[in-house]
Formats: sequence, structure tokens, C-alpha cells
Amino acid sequence: MDRTKKTLVTVVPLVAAVLGAACRESDAAERTTDRVAQVSAGDVALPATDGLQLVVAPEGNEVRYRVREQLAGFDLPNDAVGATSQVTGGIAFDAKGKIVPASSKFVVNVTTLKSDKDRRDGYVRGRILETNQFPTVELTPTALEGLTLPVPTSGTKTFQVVGDLTVHGVTKPTTWQVDAKFDGNRVTGTAATTFLFSDFGLTQPRVPVVLSVADSIKLEYTFALVPK
Repeated sequence: MDRTKKTLVTVVPLVAAVLGAACRESDAAERTTDRVAQVSAGDVALPATDGLQLVVAPEGNEVRYRVREQLAGFDLPNDAVGATSQVTGGIAFDAKGKIVPASSKFVVNVTTLKSDKDRRDGYVRGRILETNQFPTVELTPTALEGLTLPVPTSGTKTFQVVGDLTVHGVTKPTTWQVDAKFDGNRVTGTAATTFLFSDFGLTQPRVPVVLSVADSIKLEYTFALVPK
């Protein structure tokens, strides 16, 4: 083989290899550029980010029941109100802003409910809620209506929380009206729902000093939540 042919045999494969590598690098660069453009345009789903979990703050939480009653010796009806600050738990959201029920629950220790009358408190604990057997009331949030992530860092918002409420061993779906205030990472506000005594198998009070009691119970929650 003459020298010219021998040189071509050596050089041609080398050139082909170099050109092939250059083409592959060019294709990779184009794919990277295309992906960046698609991500910027929102056409490609980015990896899921972590959601959000809010838990009960050490202070600022109180749960109350409110029942309209007419007492003997009084001309006008008034509200019987019992309250406790013994609240634990929180609420969790996934990356899409949906509630994660398995990681969301508020637990209220109803053995510590306190009103302005010790006799009422004993009756509520012993005869109505039967706290020796059912010491807690629990709410498992399942959905939000009127609020999406990301949670605001300022301002106020009114929305609804749908959740399963367990009282006296009975679980029922409930809807809570929420008025919330957002301040940095802290969320405060009030939530309330109303239900009938019969919804949870509760017995309305029947004592001489109480002339009448409304059929409905209002639950109120003044909350303060912070990120976990």
C-alpha cells in the first residue's frame, strides 16, 4: 500500500470519530436547550416539591362549645359556653395543595372543658359527652374550599374546611367556616361549625334549673398554626 492510501486509512476513521462526537455533543446541547425552554414555558412537569404541614402552636388555641339555653329565674336566654386550650395536631398539604388526611388531625381533650358553672361542667362531662369513655373530640380535615397553595404570607382570607368530626364515638362529615389571618409563617383565625345533638347521639340536658336548650351545638376553634 502506498503512503497516500495508508494515510487516508488512518485519518478517515479519526475524522469520522471526531465528527460523530461533535454531533452527539450538539444534539445533547440542543436537547438541554429545548428542555430549559419547555420548563420555562411550563410544558414539562418539574419534580414535585414538598408540601406544607402546619401544626398547633404552643399558645393561641382554644376550642369552645356554644349552646343556647334558658335558665330558670332569668328573663332572657343566654349561651352556655365551655372552653379548653388542650388542642393538639395539625393539617398537612401535598405538593399540589391538597389536604393529606392521613397526616391531618386535630385532637381536643374534652375532659378539660370549663364553663362558668361547675355543675354544668360535671353534667357535660358525665352525662352528655361521657368523657370517661370518650375523652377526645377529633377533626380530620379532608378538603379545602376557597384556598389554594401557596399559603399567603400576609392578609386575610375566608374559606371552608371539610372534615370528618368524631364526637362521642360517632364520626360525621362537617363543614367549617374559616376566617384566617396570615402573618409570615403563622396562620391565626377562627373556625366554626354547627350540628345537632342527635347527629352524634348526644342527649340534650334535662335538669330543673334549665328550662330549655336549643337543638344545635356550635363548635368554635380559635387557632394559631405554625409550620412544622
